[in-house]
Amino acid sequence: MGRLVPAVTRALDILELFLDGDGTLSAPDIVRRLRLPRTTVHELVTTLAARQYIVPVPGQPGQYRLGVRPYQLGSHYAERLDLAAEGQQVARAVAETCDETVHVAILDGTDVIYIAKVDSTHAVRMVSAAGRRLPAHCTSVGKMLLASLPEPELAARIPDGAGLAAMTPDSITDPGVLREALAAIRERGVAVENRESNPDVSCVAAPVRDRTGQVVAALSISVPMIRWSDERLAELAQLAAKGAVELSERLGHRRAA
Repeated sequence: MGRLVPAVTRALDILELFLDGDGTLSAPDIVRRLRLPRTTVHELVTTLAARQYIVPVPGQPGQYRLGVRPYQLGSHYAERLDLAAEGQQVARAVAETCDETVHVAILDGTDVIYIAKVDSTHAVRMVSAAGRRLPAHCTSVGKMLLASLPEPELAARIPDGAGLAAMTPDSITDPGVLREALAAIRERGVAVENRESNPDVSCVAAPVRDRTGQVVAALSISVPMIRWSDERLAELAQLAAKGAVELSERLGHRRAA
């Protein structure tokens, strides 16, 4: 790996400062926050402004905001994002950490579709495939995605009188019970499935957000019941949440400070 270039690092540090607060900064603000020499900051600000990475704020002398170039770069990046490909990379990293099966899924109507999957290396493991479709209410990824819907949209997809198919004796079949489960998921931030789609498997899932903050997918870790416990659930819930955050960041989501 080559040497980091200090001037480039400082320029990027300046640009990243604009992500906080109201998005406007002066040269003295930058000097104070980065503890850089005034001359250095002046030169970097002048260069960034000349390349349209930052621009003066009209009516606020000495203040700058982000210019059009960061937007153009971000838009170019976003246009080329592939959720399935990014999800597969993150799922692989998560699976290497826990050696359990990891999925990334999206919501389609009242079903989920698995768009990425990495298998456990254990002899006893969940058997599935990317592209598989399952009822959302029977899976941890599906419940996570349903819990993220606005209430009117959830009601339109699953009305109070809807019949919910059962995949196992533990599947939720009552829309009222499902809504209670979804409310608990919103509070916890993760969803758990206990043998609801497969009698021998439990799963935990966390939400994946895009750059607007909208939940667009969910990442889950699936474990055979012979390796499932409350302690394992707590451990995997943290790992699933961490993986979902990483995938969200790849999609351009930025967590609130």
